[in-house]
Amino acid sequence: LTKRIIPCLDVDGGRVVKGISFLRLRDAGDPAEMAKLYDQEGADELVFLDITASSDHRDIMVDVVREVSEQVFIPLTVGGGIRSVEDVKRMLEAGADKVSINTEAIRNPNLVKQAAEQFGNQCIVVAIDARRRHIKDTRNELSWEVYTHGGRRPTGIDVVEWANNMANAGAGELLVTSMDADGHQNGYDLELIKI
Repeated sequence: LTKRIIPCLDVDGGRVVKGISFLRLRDAGDPAEMAKLYDQEGADELVFLDITASSDHRDIMVDVVREVSEQVFIPLTVGGGIRSVEDVKRMLEAGADKVSINTEAIRNPNLVKQAAEQFGNQCIVVAIDARRRHIKDTRNELSWEVYTHGGRRPTGIDVVEWANNMANAGAGELLVTSMDADGHQNGYDLELIKI
């Protein structure tokens, strides 16, 4: 299999941040400078997620996307605070190649379908922030719950069920993030990826 390197950068307040399990965020640099560096280092794609846009009720980061898209010429996925088909359009017009939807997809699952129909499912990514449940499901297997608002709000929704629903709604890609493994530098949550 061909390896693809796709850095996923979290943005908060217009700056790239790093955290551990979505907490203890620390500044990691300017988004445009980081994008240029990853592009020069050979990244295949970039993902920028404004991790507090929904929880802080902020508008989408059109200016950051415009600035980043002028610096790099690899596919760019952006998300955070996407609430409507018009927001998807604004991000694509600013230079994004794909738009990631998380919190609003839970509130309005029809948004994914509408956006995929208007722009094509290759442009629509559904981000899924997953946290391991400490109890096993009805099949006595491990399970994960979907969180929204940058990992701040549990939904009670099973990750596998939600992934299937969003694929059927028209999402061209899923961006699954393990809240348990995020920032711990111990590798991927292979159990989550497998399931």
